Amino acid sequence: MSDATKTPSPEADDVQAVERLGEMRDRIVGEVRKIIVGMDQVIDEMMIAIFSNGHCLLIGVPGLAKTLLVSSLAETLSMSFRRIQFTPDLMPSDITGTEVLQDDPETGQRKFMFLKGPVFANLILADEINRTPPKTQAAMLESMQERKVSMGGEDFPLPDPFFVLATQNPIEQEGTYPLPEAQLDRFLFNIMVDYPSKSEEVEIARRVTGAADWSLDKVLRREDILELQQVVRRIPVAEHMYEYAASLARATRPNEPDAPQFIRDWVSWGAGPRATLFMILAGKARAALRGRCHVAVEDIQAVAPPVLRHRVIPNFAAQSEGKTTDDIIRELLQAIPADGTLYDASGTTA
Repeated sequence: MSDATKTPSPEADDVQAVERLGEMRDRIVGEVRKIIVGMDQVIDEMMIAIFSNGHCLLIGVPGLAKTLLVSSLAETLSMSFRRIQFTPDLMPSDITGTEVLQDDPETGQRKFMFLKGPVFANLILADEINRTPPKTQAAMLESMQERKVSMGGEDFPLPDPFFVLATQNPIEQEGTYPLPEAQLDRFLFNIMVDYPSKSEEVEIARRVTGAADWSLDKVLRREDILELQQVVRRIPVAEHMYEYAASLARATRPNEPDAPQFIRDWVSWGAGPRATLFMILAGKARAALRGRCHVAVEDIQAVAPPVLRHRVIPNFAAQSEGKTTDDIIRELLQAIPADGTLYDASGTTA
């Protein structure tokens, strides 16, 4: 192996931490399984996002236990949880907090005091974020990006860890304010929540209509999560994995000279450089959650759909042929080899 493709060996402490995280993953899933039926991939992707320190956009119809899943995960990870129901009349101060005028009992003078809003929690469920006007959406997205709230010339840092899961209803689009692509790009993952299978739906009915009262054990502390997020960052990545992630992101851009022909035919806009960064970071987290200290091709391929799903915009031709974004991503993963080589417009190796 040449020096260019070698990766540094992780420290012994990091190796032990990654092995511990792999063991903790099984315990976390086991606890969530006490309440949640199915949704294996959704749980896995949410855990990857948490240990990548990134935010998620969750797409699914109402009634699929999204809120229950998020609150259960928060309880298992010892994180505070708040749900914010986004409505057309929601104001930015309803999210971030507001200043109120109060009397100081010691001096007798009046002064402004900041009352923190629901955004000051570890795990936030922004329910139906596209129901609220852009001004209120911007307040939420600014908190996600800056991880602080500015009020009265003073900055109030949000608690660590801080993770936002925003939901959108894919059916009802009347009276909504869709997030612009530039704001969607701030989300690490776009996770799809599908209907349960028949056996899962029967089990859900059995549990929900029964008298059982499930209690969840806490598996990790907040301090452990912060430490493991840093361990994930330190996981080494081979050079060809960087090349592969970059090739996948670049191949989604129809104006790229080496883009495959089906991308030119079906895509209006492709993913930006942030997609490459997120595929590498999420690949590290996925490897760590499986007890590995190296990123494999399967990690990049597993995280590519939720990373690219909201960054690849199909055109009218794709829609007329019934091609979804997931269809395009599946073809892309088959077209781009793992050695990072781009295909040219004819579909041959460039």
